[in-house]
Amino acid sequence: MSTTTAAPALATEKTAKPPNPARIRRRRRLAQWGFIAPAVIFMALFFGYPLVRNIVMSFQDYSPSTFFTGKSPFNGTDNWSKVFNDELFGKALWHTILFTIGSLIGQFCIGLGLAVFFNRRFPLNGVLRSLILLPWLVPMVVSGVVWRRILDQDTGVLNSFLGTLGLGGDTPWLTSTSMALISVILVNIWIGIPFNMVILYGGIQEVPKELYEAASLDGASAWRTFRSITLPMLRPVITVVLVLGFMSTVKILDLILALTDGGPADSTQTLGTLTYQNSFVQLDFGAGAVVGNILILISAVFAVFYLRANRNEGK
Repeated sequence: MSTTTAAPALATEKTAKPPNPARIRRRRRLAQWGFIAPAVIFMALFFGYPLVRNIVMSFQDYSPSTFFTGKSPFNGTDNWSKVFNDELFGKALWHTILFTIGSLIGQFCIGLGLAVFFNRRFPLNGVLRSLILLPWLVPMVVSGVVWRRILDQDTGVLNSFLGTLGLGGDTPWLTSTSMALISVILVNIWIGIPFNMVILYGGIQEVPKELYEAASLDGASAWRTFRSITLPMLRPVITVVLVLGFMSTVKILDLILALTDGGPADSTQTLGTLTYQNSFVQLDFGAGAVVGNILILISAVFAVFYLRANRNEGK
């Protein structure tokens, strides 16, 4: 009886096929694509398509009549030539450079100083850090409107305060061609300080305390400790802060519109506001697409720099 029972089992073992490695790999690959497919579809629909559409539009004669006729004939590089030959484009590019560099330097230096300051323990440390986060939490348009009232030449709080101190109370913060861009930069610095402080503060918290203790035992000064320990250890975090800060600053639109609307006399016109002016004020969508593509290209270059810097830090 046992011999009869064992025979089918042996036959089953002989006929059973081993798992196919190629089929297993295929199933794993399908499972991997199944997990990432939603993200790929989302990126293609909401980022890829608008990007391609914007590039195509920059080579078309796209006008308000296109919305009714559906016709937008290609005009070659006419839109690009029109933008590059416009004097306002050169001014906007220069203002964008000044605005971005000034904002990044101010935000980073003050944010780093506050991060080092709050790294020490003292009463109300957490409360003060929470209050500093408020400019970052308020929508940028709201911040722009509030600061426009503060910087008003006639009824602004800042001029009234300076007048009581005898420092002059009639400074044209937003109406002077020489002061408007500086004022916008200062407001943007105020908005960006919390982001820099939070990221840099988190980076400082990750620095091993043993390094500071060793520096203290060696008699190193506070400046020497900061220069030799804090800054080198913060290098990856600094890269992240500066690159992300650049990518968010170079395309700012709502703050400038709320403060100066690109004026006076185009003294605060940047690439972001120029895109808006071309597309939604002059209704020249082709020229607006060209400036938008330039902004995308600039951001892409710094995104590549950010990824390569992170890769080098990982090695």
